[in-house]
Amino acid sequence: MDQAPTAAPLRLGVNIDHVATLRNARGGRHPDPVRAALMAKLAGADGITAHLREDRRHIRDADMPRLMAEVGLPLNMEMAATAEMVQIARRLGPHAVCLVPERRAEVTTEGGLDVAGSVDALHGVVGALLDAGIRVSLFIDPDPAQIDAAAAVGAPVVELHTGAYAEAADATAELARLVAAAARTQEHGIECHAGHGLTEANVGPVAAIGQVRELNIGHFLVGEAVFIGLDEAVRRMRAAMARGRQAAAIAGAIGGVIGGATAGEGPR
Repeated sequence: MDQAPTAAPLRLGVNIDHVATLRNARGGRHPDPVRAALMAKLAGADGITAHLREDRRHIRDADMPRLMAEVGLPLNMEMAATAEMVQIARRLGPHAVCLVPERRAEVTTEGGLDVAGSVDALHGVVGALLDAGIRVSLFIDPDPAQIDAAAAVGAPVVELHTGAYAEAADATAELARLVAAAARTQEHGIECHAGHGLTEANVGPVAAIGQVRELNIGHFLVGEAVFIGLDEAVRRMRAAMARGRQAAAIAGAIGGVIGGATAGEGPR
């Protein structure tokens, strides 16, 4: 199972939604998600992710322009594929938008977007965002049909939902699904990201998938921040990602050497 066809850098997007969740528990201004984003930047984050939900349960409208103006990192705006959110995104002009499914009753995003079941509607949404100069990603399950549909609607990026992998008692089968899905994105020329439920302990095998270019991680980092601080949590996550990427690169190099030596032996 070839997980590392290239040694491309792996980016970390830090999701600061749950800093806003903590702030909103009291209804005030503290803790400030923008301050958290700045700390994440100093600790090595490559980008910031923030989900502006229709119910505004964590990130508020006023947070978005501040995250764009004050942090100095690319902002990935997660949002539902609704007319209201498309209008807001086109007005704000974030670096990227990731379209996700939303249900008001859910605690967190429970599954990937059903792109295959809404090709016509999503084609228009993706087009409207791309026309505004916004990079578009679709948050999907690692399902071949969903990846094919993402290509059909013109999405340049997909983010693979890693929740099933993160929650599995034996993650072998779910990791294989992610590896196969990442390879399929490459066949379509789609950039591959991944995220949801990733921790310092389980991120390594996902980081080892060579087609994956970015991981978006939030809840674990904010939770760890309670114990070790956000900056240290981000640094440790970056280190765990690097170990996974490096291990895959070494394995790939060894495989290449062995394969070359075997090919050079010729018939006996």
